[in-house]
Amino acid sequence: MRFKGLDLNLIVAFEALMSDRSVSRAAERLNLSQPAMSNALARLRSYFGDELLIARNKRMYPTPFAETLLPQVRQALETMEGVIATSRHFDPATTNRTFRIMTSDYIATSILFPIITRLATTAPGVRIELLLPSPRRIELLESGGIDLLITLQEYVTPELPSERLFEDAYALVGRAGHPALNGAPTLAAMLDYDHVHVAIGDERLPSFGDAYLDRMGIQRRIAMIAPNFGMLPWLLQDTDWLALIQGRLAAQMARNFPLVAVAPPLPIPPLVEMAQYHVTRSNDPGLRWLIDLIRSSAS
Repeated sequence: MRFKGLDLNLIVAFEALMSDRSVSRAAERLNLSQPAMSNALARLRSYFGDELLIARNKRMYPTPFAETLLPQVRQALETMEGVIATSRHFDPATTNRTFRIMTSDYIATSILFPIITRLATTAPGVRIELLLPSPRRIELLESGGIDLLITLQEYVTPELPSERLFEDAYALVGRAGHPALNGAPTLAAMLDYDHVHVAIGDERLPSFGDAYLDRMGIQRRIAMIAPNFGMLPWLLQDTDWLALIQGRLAAQMARNFPLVAVAPPLPIPPLVEMAQYHVTRSNDPGLRWLIDLIRSSAS
């Protein structure tokens, strides 16, 4: 499909190249071969009469013209996303669509995995692609790199639509038979043992529970800092270490590992998980279906 001599598929390739600053990564994002993406860049350069991206020391840098072009291209793509979303009937049983969701491994394990396994039967053409939290999360929402961000209320941006998904409480978790977890633990007993702290993603964001204890001035001995929650069962089951974990995930871990989860010895406010998306997706029936499905499953 050409518009004034330009293959419109090249517009999508341009946005991917500008976002990733790499021919190979842009090709991977669009499920193209590297030679096909290199050819797309060559055609873009020929059409616009500009280098667009210049390779220097194994990195690619945009030209001033490319930087000027990028906001207009993204706005055009966002407009088309809105047109497609509002003009197409969505039937999960028959659709073929990929949803890209950025969230923590806590949400993935405790909420999304059961949904994904059910979709294999109820919506076989729907594919879920999960991405871990990134500092580029808002940029990816705006560029269409992800469809949905599930994050804590504290991390949503007011510039984009968001809505509440569910709440969760915290649990104190340790190995089965842990002396501090025999009955209701005291704060002194909890602080007698080393803890595992979780720092998430490239930004090393602390979990809500860990951050709350830090704000309260409660000092724990930290035995290890883990990059995700999925490591915790293996770290806790053979040690006397303790960890604060979201209640849903703690219950799931206790069902599958020799662990015990109890209420912490001090009140921790519930964490509130939010769904955030781009304004152009507000009327997307597919995304609406997905958000409602996640909220329903969580409840």
